[in-house]
Amino acid sequence: MVMSFRVSELQVLLGFAGRNKSGRKHELLTKALQLLKSGCSSAVQMKIKELYRRRFPRKILTPTDLSMLHLPAGQLPSATALTQGAMCHLPYDNGGVASGVPAGMLPPVPMLGSKHEADVPHLSSPIHPVHPDVKMRRLPFYDVYDELIKPTTLASVNSQRFEEAHFTFALTPQQVQQILTSRDILPGAKCDYTVQVQLRFCLCETSCPQEDYFPPNLFVKINGKLCPLPGYLPPTKNGAEPKRPSRPINITPLVRLSATLPNTIVVNWSSEFGRNYSLSVYLVKQLTSVTLLQKLRAKGIRNPDHSRALIKEKLTADPDSEIATTSLRVSLMCPLGKMRLIVPCRAFTCTHLQCFDAALYLQMNEKKPTWTCPVCDKKAPYEGLIIDGLFMEILNSVTDCDEIQFMEDGSWCPMKPKKENQEVCQPSAYNGLEGRSSTPVVANRWAGDDLCIRSFLNGQRLSIMGYQGLCPVQGQPSEISCPPSKLESVEEDELELEPMEIKEAV
Repeated sequence: MVMSFRVSELQVLLGFAGRNKSGRKHELLTKALQLLKSGCSSAVQMKIKELYRRRFPRKILTPTDLSMLHLPAGQLPSATALTQGAMCHLPYDNGGVASGVPAGMLPPVPMLGSKHEADVPHLSSPIHPVHPDVKMRRLPFYDVYDELIKPTTLASVNSQRFEEAHFTFALTPQQVQQILTSRDILPGAKCDYTVQVQLRFCLCETSCPQEDYFPPNLFVKINGKLCPLPGYLPPTKNGAEPKRPSRPINITPLVRLSATLPNTIVVNWSSEFGRNYSLSVYLVKQLTSVTLLQKLRAKGIRNPDHSRALIKEKLTADPDSEIATTSLRVSLMCPLGKMRLIVPCRAFTCTHLQCFDAALYLQMNEKKPTWTCPVCDKKAPYEGLIIDGLFMEILNSVTDCDEIQFMEDGSWCPMKPKKENQEVCQPSAYNGLEGRSSTPVVANRWAGDDLCIRSFLNGQRLSIMGYQGLCPVQGQPSEISCPPSKLESVEEDELELEPMEIKEAV
C-alpha cells in the first residue's frame, strides 16, 4: 500500500510518524519502507490505512496487503529481495520515472472475482457515517412537521475536485394533502404554499446544532430541474470566495405532489479537504411575525423585579472606582423604528436596560433573518427574547414622555422637556465693557436641544464664538441659538460689543 502513495501521502505519513518529509519521491519511499521495517505502531498502521482509503476509495484490500501491515519487525522484504523481484516503474508526480520497485508491492488489483469478495474486507465504506448525529438549528419562522431525509453526509466517492450525490424521497398521501390545502394564491397569479418541502445544508459536525451552510460551487437538481439558490453575498474583501446567505431552500414548486411518484435530488459541489457537509429535507409550515409575536406574548411578561435588580446592580457604587454612576437615562423610543415602544423586549443575555419593540424586530427578521440586538449588536435569538415587565408598567403610566431616569433604589422618574434657567456667565465678566452696566446672560436649556441665549445688554449686538444676534430695545430680550459646546467656553476676551442702530421691536 505504501508503494502506491503519491508524494503528498508519503509526506503526510512521514510527518505523522515524526520523520523527515523532505526529498524526492524515491527518497520518501525509502524512508517509508524503513519506517515499516523498524516496526511501526498501531497508530501509524491506522494512518496508512486511512491514506490508502483516500487514495483508492473503491479498491479492496487483499490478504497479502493485510498481512504486510501486521508483519513484525525484521520480516519485511529485504532490499536484496526487492531488487530480485519483478521490477516496474512508478511515475513521479512531475512526469519523471521513479526507481524500480517490485510489482508485488503495487496497489492490489480490484478484480478478484465474485467468490473472493465476500472474504476480503472492503475499503469503500466512508470515513463518516451516512446518517451522523447532526442536529440542525431550529428556525423560528418554521414549524417542522416531518423529516423526509435525515441529515445525510455528502460523502466524497472519488478523488475528483467536483462531487455528485443522489437522494430520493417520497411523500405520503397525508403529506400531499397538507401541502395542497395550504395553497395561497398571491397577487400576480402566483401560488405559494405555507406548508413547504424544505432543503437544508450544513457542516457535518455533531458538537452543537448546526446553522445552514452551503458547500462551495453548489448545484442542485430536483426531478431533473435546476433548483434556484440564494444569490451570492458581496465579498467582504478583494479575492475572497463568494458565499451564499445561510438560509433553507424551498423546493416545493419542483416537488411532485403525488404519493405514487418518488422525488430525486442530485447535488453537485466542490470537495474540501478536512471539511464535510450534510443534507436534510423537511416538511415544514411557514409562520409569520404576527404568529411569533403571539407566541412571545403567550410566554408571559418578565417580573419587573428582575429589571429593578439589574438597575440596582448597575448603580451600586464601586469602592475601587473614583467615578460613581448615580442615575441611568433610558429612552422609551424603539431604536429600530424611532417610535414609542409598544411591546418592549430584549434578549435575556443582554446586559443593557434599553429595550426595542418586539413587533418591529420580528418583522425585520422575517424579511432578513439576522437575529442581532439593535442596541448591543450581539446575538438575540427568538428563543431568548423576553418582554420587560418594568417597561410595560412605565409605558402604561406615562404617555407624554419619551425618556425616563432610573435612580439607585430602582425607582424612576420621567424626563419631560421643561425649560430650566441656568446661569452660564457671571455678571463680573461684563464689567467695564464700554461703560455699560451688564446683567447675567441666561441660557434656557431644552432637553436634547441647543441652548438659547438671552441677553439684556441694552442696544448691543452680542458676538459669541461666531454666533451673532440682534438685541432689540432696552428691556426686550432676544434669543440667539448656540450649541452648548460653544456657550460653555465663553471667555471675557471673546465678547465684542459693537454699537449699532437699534430698531424698535414689533
